[in-house]
Amino acid sequence: MKSWSPPPKVRNRRQRGVIPSSPAPGPTELQGLCGGPKLREEGGLPDGRHAPAWHDTVSEAIALVSPPPRLRLLGQFRLDIGTETVELCRNGQRLLAYLGLRGRVSRTVLAGTLWPEVTEEHARGSLRTTLWKLPRGQPPLIGSCGDALLVAPALRVDVHTLARTALGVVQGCGPPPTSRPPLGLLVGEDLLPGWDEDWILLERERLRQLRLHALDALAEALIRQGRPALAIEAAWASVRAEPLRESAHRAVVAAHLAEGNVGEAVRHYDAFRRLLYEELGVEPSPRFARMLPERPPARTSPPGGRHPGRNDLGLGAWPG
Repeated sequence: MKSWSPPPKVRNRRQRGVIPSSPAPGPTELQGLCGGPKLREEGGLPDGRHAPAWHDTVSEAIALVSPPPRLRLLGQFRLDIGTETVELCRNGQRLLAYLGLRGRVSRTVLAGTLWPEVTEEHARGSLRTTLWKLPRGQPPLIGSCGDALLVAPALRVDVHTLARTALGVVQGCGPPPTSRPPLGLLVGEDLLPGWDEDWILLERERLRQLRLHALDALAEALIRQGRPALAIEAAWASVRAEPLRESAHRAVVAAHLAEGNVGEAVRHYDAFRRLLYEELGVEPSPRFARMLPERPPARTSPPGGRHPGRNDLGLGAWPG
């Protein structure tokens, strides 16, 4: 009976085809799996060993699996990197919010905007400190080009998604007749509510006006598509955002008329007319009044002072 003996050792695993042969990577070809420093110019790892050929493949796979960083500015500030929410100090939030809105800005303008009450030297020092406290990763959230700072192209900012959608609707690129209108995005939260800095107030008003125009245009497009119920939803969203905005009320009335509901249209017009007179002391525009069919003069009260009601119109007795 033969005794068992281990198989002969393979001196070089490449001979068995386990590890493919590949040239040593160059200075910029390899980076740490978690965004570490660049490898040595010799093409190896920090301890001098060569990185295996599958190193790049693993890095690329991790980059593909991880979602891009996302910055939420509609509503409360929120930064998501990967699957985690990152907490930032107040100055870090202001810095990232400003760059997220502008995209690219010089250091001087950025420091002067965020720290307007101190000297330029002090403001630039505060900017350097805030930049140093931001989370580090690959790619970084903020890059530089000369004196300018800019956000990483991979960073997704919800404000830009809203602006693109609203501009598309205003420019006539509304939803196809069979698709769902983007009401959820257009009726979302305001830009960073509670922040009262001048640059936020200006941007918040710009987005508010863009949203209102987009809702009016969406309501008109839905009426043309024969979808008056959704048109009323879009129009009422605009009314809730700005109750004295006549164009939003015109959209509501137009949707009622498209359904043949003249009574609903007249009641809405009269309610808006009273509201406008009580708040501003003015009447709706002639354009709005012309939308409704011409009404006969108001009837005088019959003897006894009783006005005609449902029973006088034959609407009191409904079939059981």
